[in-house]
Amino acid sequence: MKQKREDVRNVAIIAHVDHGKTTLVDELLKQSGVFREGQTVAERIMDSNDIERERGITILSKNTAVMYKDTKINIVDTPGHADFGGEVERVLKMVNGVILVVDAFEGPMPQTKFVLRKALELKLPVIVCINKIDRPEARPDEVMDEVLELFLELDADDAQLDCPFVYASAKSGVASMESSETGISMEPLFETIVNYIPAPEGDSQAGTQVLISTVDYNEYVGRIGIGKVDNGTIRVNQEVVICNHHDPDKQVKVKVSKLYEFDGLNKVEVKEAGIGSIVAISGIADLHIGDTLCSPEAVLPIPFQKISEPTIAMQFMVNDSPLAGQDGKYVTSRHIRDRLFRELNTDVSLRVEETDTTECFKVSGRGELHLSVLIETMRREGYEFAVSKAEVLYHTDEAGRRTEPMELAYIDVPNEFAGAVIEKLGQRKGELRNMGSMSGGTYTRLEFSIPARGLIGYRGEFLTDTKGNGIMNTIFDGYAPYKGDIQYRRQGSLIAFEAGESITYGLFNAQERGTLFIGPGEKVYGGMVVGQTGRSEDIEVNVCKKKQLTNTRSSGADDALRLVPPRILSMEQALDFIDTDELLEITPSHLRIRKKILDPTLRKRAALKK
Repeated sequence: MKQKREDVRNVAIIAHVDHGKTTLVDELLKQSGVFREGQTVAERIMDSNDIERERGITILSKNTAVMYKDTKINIVDTPGHADFGGEVERVLKMVNGVILVVDAFEGPMPQTKFVLRKALELKLPVIVCINKIDRPEARPDEVMDEVLELFLELDADDAQLDCPFVYASAKSGVASMESSETGISMEPLFETIVNYIPAPEGDSQAGTQVLISTVDYNEYVGRIGIGKVDNGTIRVNQEVVICNHHDPDKQVKVKVSKLYEFDGLNKVEVKEAGIGSIVAISGIADLHIGDTLCSPEAVLPIPFQKISEPTIAMQFMVNDSPLAGQDGKYVTSRHIRDRLFRELNTDVSLRVEETDTTECFKVSGRGELHLSVLIETMRREGYEFAVSKAEVLYHTDEAGRRTEPMELAYIDVPNEFAGAVIEKLGQRKGELRNMGSMSGGTYTRLEFSIPARGLIGYRGEFLTDTKGNGIMNTIFDGYAPYKGDIQYRRQGSLIAFEAGESITYGLFNAQERGTLFIGPGEKVYGGMVVGQTGRSEDIEVNVCKKKQLTNTRSSGADDALRLVPPRILSMEQALDFIDTDELLEITPSHLRIRKKILDPTLRKRAALKK
C-alpha cells in the first residue's frame, strides 16, 4: 500500500552555467535559519571544493536540506557545465521535482535544454525560476515565452506545461509570483515548492529499497553512498543486499554500519530513515552509483538510466623527461594508476583503460573541462605525470562508416567579430545553422554544428578573435559521419636545442623567431617547447646560449637587452596549444610543453616516415 510522506519534499536545482543555482541555494539556506545570527557565511557555500571556488563553477552535485515551517526540503545543487552532465543525470532519480533556473537576460541556453530534457523524460514536475530580474537589461516576460517554447520543443505534456513561474533575484534574496513585483523574501519560492512538488510516495511496510545516486569518498570512513529511500525503512545494523539493475549477477550481503540524514550543510547521524528521506550510508566498501540496497527477503533492483558515454580521451603517462621526479610526490605508474582508478569511485562519466604499456593509461571523459579539472586536482595532490593532446572517440555505425561526436555551439559575439568567428569555425568543419541579432542589435548569436575535434584548442583563439567579448556554449549533439581532416595548428613550436638554464642573451636572440613561453633563469632540456613561431614548421633555438666574454666585450653590455614579457600559459591554454606530436608535462609547480620524441634526429626520422 503506497503512502505519501507530506513532511518531506525532494527537489533538484538545474540550470545552465552561471544562471545562479548555487547563489539561490545560499539564500534558501540563509532564509530557512540554517545559520545562527552573526555567523560569517561565505558566498556560494555549496561550492566547497577549491577549484569550484576559484573558477566560480559547480563541478559536483551536492545535497543539503532546509526546514520551511513543518516541511523538510532536501535540495540538490547540480553543475551547469555540459562536461559534468553525468552528475545531473543521476541525481534526478533522487528527487520528485526540479527548479529550472533561467537568467532573465540570457534566456534558455544549451545546457538549459539538456537538463530540462532529462527532467521531462523522467516525468518530473518543473518549477521555472526566472533569476536575476534586477539586471538592468532583464526581459523576464520574453524569457518566459522562450521557456514555454522550449517545453513545447521537448514534447512536455499538459501537466508539465502548466508549471508555475517564480521571478527572483537570488543575489538580493527576494522572489515574487509576478514579474512586475520585486518581492521581499524567498517565501513565494518556498511556498511553490511545498504546494507544487509532489510529496515522495512509497510503501513503508514493504522491503527496504534505496537507490544509490551519488558516491562520496572520505579517507576516514571510505565510501559514502547517498540515495533516496523508495520503499520500507532502513536502520543501522540492518542486513541488506546490494544489487544492480544492469548487473543481475551482483548480490552482496552487507550490514549498514552508519546512517546519516542531511540537515543544512551537515550530515546528522540517525538510527533509521523512512520513505522519501535522502540518506547517506557509510561503511559499505563495495557500493557503486546505480546500486540498490534491498531487504534480503525481497531483492528488487531499481532501474537506473545509463549515463551518457564519454566523447574525448587523453593519454596519462609517467613523466620521463630529463627533469622528471624533481617536484612531484607521486611519480610512478602505480601511483598514477591507483589515483585514476580511485577517481572512478565518484565520477560516473569517466573511463580509465590500461594500454599495451604499464606506463600509460587512456582516460576518457565528457569534454576538455572534465579532464582538465581531474588533471588540476591530481596536480594539487602532488602527482607528476604527462598528458597527450585530447582526441575524440570515434564510433562505427551499422553501415560500417566511421562516425564522430558532434557539438552544437551557441556563440554570442559583438557584430564586428562575427565574420572572424564564422571563418575560423568554417575551417574547422563547422556548419552555420542559425544567425540572429540580440541585445538591441549590437550582438550576433551564431549557432553552429561542429565536430567535437574542431573545438579542441579553439577556445583560446576565440577569446583572442573576439577580444574577450565573445561567449561560447557547447553541448553534445550525438554522432554523425566523419567530416574529414582538420588542421589544428597552423604555427610551429620553438624548441630548445640543449639542456641548461635559460639566459637573457639566448632568449633575446630567440624572441625574434616568435612568442616565448619562458623567461630567464628557467630550467630547459633538449626537445622542450619554449615558444611559438609564426611559421608553419618547428624551429630549434638555443635559449641557454651565453655571450662570449673577451677583453673587448664586457658583461655589462647585456643590460641593454630588452626581453618581451613571456606569454605564460595556464593549464587549459597549454592543453589547447599542444599538437599531436607533443605532451604536456604536469608537476605540482611547473607546466612544461615538450615534444614526444626529444632527440632531434629521431624526431626528423619519425616525421619523414609519416
